[in-house]
Amino acid sequence: MKRRNILKQIAIRKPVDVSPDKSLCEIWAIDVFDLAKMRSALPKQIVRSLEKTFEIGVPLEKGMADEIATAMRNWAISHGAKYYSHVFQPLTGATAEKHDGFIAINREGEVLTEFSSKQLIQGEPDASSFPNGGIRSTFEARGYTAWDVTSPAYIMETANGKTLCIPTVFVSWTGEALDKKTPLLRSNMAINRSANRILKLFGNSDASISTSAGPEQEYFLIDSAFATARPDLLLAGRTLFGRPGAKGQEFGDHYLGAIPERVQLFMNDVAEKFYRLGIPAKTHHNEAAPAQFELAPLYENSNISSDHQQLTMTILKSTAKKHGFLCLLHEKPFNGVNGSGKHVNWSVRSSTLGNLLDPGDTPHANMQFLLFCAAVIRGVHKYGHLLRTVVASAGNDHRLGQNEAPPSIISIYMGAQLTDVFEQIRTGSKDTKSCAPTAESGFMNLGVDSLPPLPKDPGDRNRTSPFAFTGNRFEFRAVGASQSISDSLVAINTIAADSLDFIADKLEAYISEGKKLEEACSNVLKEIIENHSAVIFNGNNYSKEWLKEAESRGLRNLKTSAEALPVLKEQEIISLFESQKTMSPVELAARFEISAEQYIKTIDVEAKLVLEIAKTKILPSVIAYLAEQVKCFDSLSKFSLSRSNINYVAEYLKELQNATAKLQKDFSVGHSGNLEEQLKFYSQTILADMDAVRAAADALEGEVSDEYWPLPSYMEMLFVR
Repeated sequence: MKRRNILKQIAIRKPVDVSPDKSLCEIWAIDVFDLAKMRSALPKQIVRSLEKTFEIGVPLEKGMADEIATAMRNWAISHGAKYYSHVFQPLTGATAEKHDGFIAINREGEVLTEFSSKQLIQGEPDASSFPNGGIRSTFEARGYTAWDVTSPAYIMETANGKTLCIPTVFVSWTGEALDKKTPLLRSNMAINRSANRILKLFGNSDASISTSAGPEQEYFLIDSAFATARPDLLLAGRTLFGRPGAKGQEFGDHYLGAIPERVQLFMNDVAEKFYRLGIPAKTHHNEAAPAQFELAPLYENSNISSDHQQLTMTILKSTAKKHGFLCLLHEKPFNGVNGSGKHVNWSVRSSTLGNLLDPGDTPHANMQFLLFCAAVIRGVHKYGHLLRTVVASAGNDHRLGQNEAPPSIISIYMGAQLTDVFEQIRTGSKDTKSCAPTAESGFMNLGVDSLPPLPKDPGDRNRTSPFAFTGNRFEFRAVGASQSISDSLVAINTIAADSLDFIADKLEAYISEGKKLEEACSNVLKEIIENHSAVIFNGNNYSKEWLKEAESRGLRNLKTSAEALPVLKEQEIISLFESQKTMSPVELAARFEISAEQYIKTIDVEAKLVLEIAKTKILPSVIAYLAEQVKCFDSLSKFSLSRSNINYVAEYLKELQNATAKLQKDFSVGHSGNLEEQLKFYSQTILADMDAVRAAADALEGEVSDEYWPLPSYMEMLFVR
């Protein structure tokens, strides 16, 4: 039996030893052409120009690309690279790359190494072969990649060799963004413009404003041998069938528990690859569900963080294969246990003032901090439905609102102290004692003489909130594990920039009327809290009571992607992106079309798999088991044994046959309407049909003999490693 052979194969599998022979300091960013390496390879004037580009975003001076290209080529070749590649993020959500050799032939037929400034700055992959949402016709193939100077080049090593990878944007022949990086860079420019307007009013000279991100990544690891018997895992990334086992995560014994040896070796291997590429992975541990794990990096510039996050997913999956694992990044690979998210920690940073979302010791007296917080509050209240939309996917729909992730209602957790601060501003109270840091912070006495007093934060963390202030940053917890963080960062940056512009307009108007800055700030803060405090909720976002209360507050509840994606077509959203110069109406329309098609195609593939697995694996196995049982019971008729098990199996078998037939019929008929109508059809009809097939099959798994059941069970996949 295949399942038994799989278990035998796993039992004799030996861990892959990857003990590093070098220290962290020796391998850190060794495969990155960073500023330190540029300093040793380039003239000082070029390095100074590059530093300005990195630090304050000024364009690279003309005429310098040739020397940079030569230095980059020499460094890459000295490290064993034979190819270079422009790496970009098309609208598939994955990364793409085309490899070219450092090769040219002279007139004498001799081979030369070549890598010019033109080759560094620009490439030309086929734009028609990537999703473009109507921006390009099928016959219009021209598209360009352009070097992103602010994200360092690096060497990626695989079993096939080493390649110099150059982060780039990807645009059409007419200049529209065909990727996720271009809007992110634009959104960073938008928040830089808007934030500086406010900082100038506080007497701060021009500074470079950037956003920082630190995305935590959750994932599952199962033995790769199981995947050979699970077509659903191989092609859909999740189990379309499977009865939860007797034990799941209810004991909480997996979370932060001892990391299994094979997994620890895998994590060590991943960490070494990260460090060589300058990815600042800080933490890894067991997550809540069995076979689920998490890693968290330090914070970086959001553009570099986005590039590193794409690399993180690639490295997790490729390294898992080396260790005999399958890495699952789907948001809900297994029913009945927690799914996987990607918590994106976001903050705004000034090159001269530091973190602008750091409240300091007295947040009630830090007017500048309060204005930036208020901008986020206003932005999330006005455009929370946009934040729901940028995390919309067929996979994430299975996770959101399942008591493991925030609901599809977007609210903000501010904590008691800051909520109190804003409430006092709203009411005009002069008493700031209750909101001073000493009200809730200070020290905890643990009642044990040998233990020192522990510093106490001014507020608890709320793990149920989709958008939570966590001390000096906001954490967006609704992002799916498989998703690029660029979409979320673009949305957050854009709504923050819009609100900062709103605040700057108000402040400038008040000041022109002769009001002092402090009074002007108080007036603006009061107005924002009066109009937008409905989005602040510090309670349990999982509760049924919150669903009702959120509705009374006017917060939208877009439960499915089919409901959320059309938000991109709303005029308010189009105007938002256009006003901040983040995306044009054409680019936004393309993203709706692509996201809608990806949602439909995902469910389309899953429906085909459900039909295939049900008809070719489960139904034949159940029929064979039932026939064998009837034969055995007939031979034992003199004992008058109960046939309840046979009756149960026969009943569920009929349900499975009927449900499969309905899915087959609905799927064959399909829906030929516009994209929004197709979204509803797949969301409401096809998914419901798939669930009915699964319900019958999962019930049968609990009745049919283990020897007959064709699919590896949850118990095997989650606990055998």
